[in-house]
Amino acid sequence: MTIDQIKETASFLKEKGFIAPQVGVILGTGLGSQFVSKIQVEKEIAYKDIPHFPVATVEFHSGKLIYGEVNGKKVVAMQGRFHFYEGYNMKQVTFPVRVMKLLGIEYLFVSNAGGSMNLDWKKGDLMLIEDHINLLPDNPLTGPNLDELGPRFPDMSNPYDSIMNSALEDIAIEKGITLNKGVYVAVSGPNLETRAEYRFLRNIGADVVGMSTVPEVIVANHMSLPCCAISVLTDDCDPDNLMPVDIEEIIEAAGQAEPKLTELYTELIKRL
Repeated sequence: MTIDQIKETASFLKEKGFIAPQVGVILGTGLGSQFVSKIQVEKEIAYKDIPHFPVATVEFHSGKLIYGEVNGKKVVAMQGRFHFYEGYNMKQVTFPVRVMKLLGIEYLFVSNAGGSMNLDWKKGDLMLIEDHINLLPDNPLTGPNLDELGPRFPDMSNPYDSIMNSALEDIAIEKGITLNKGVYVAVSGPNLETRAEYRFLRNIGADVVGMSTVPEVIVANHMSLPCCAISVLTDDCDPDNLMPVDIEEIIEAAGQAEPKLTELYTELIKRL
């Protein structure tokens, strides 16, 4: 993806009425309907109708870009994201983040469904990502650097914005929502992990495993775009008591937890 393509897509969306959003939101697997219901929708457009946009191929990702207002702030939300396992390269996966930045967003909120390897946590709870481990086989910043957008070697010492994370912790306490904190590890998927892989991932310091988020966060940091991310814990990954899990169970667990995620993010938008 070139800078010209990014600019062309941003210009197209501005012409369609996507004007000066302050917050960008990426809604992950099994998530989206609750948050979207909180948006006073002004514009929406299918990914297939946006120049240079990939198309979501996973059946439970809606594939729409939505623009409107939440608690007095203009928001652009991705209802459905892209993954490396769909066959896209990392530049395609992160292309929408580049476009949202050029539209004007000042903050990026990310969500995902993940498997919990922390045996102290419960399925259906949330985890605030405070750091990550990248085990994906590609990086969105390889190749020629987009100098207009960020530096060749961006710093990643604080990839998740500490101010937004602190605010989310405060909101969770006020609302009585369990919000764990931990480390997310990104793998390529689409298969789930073996018992030995879960042990390995836990031993290297991860609490939750998933197949997304890290590429978007890398690109956000490249562009000096403050971001935060929350994982919905959709399955228990205990290697000593590992049970087969069906994707439908993961979707169901994500849907049950989504109201809590929505409450946190809509309140954070209000406080920005």
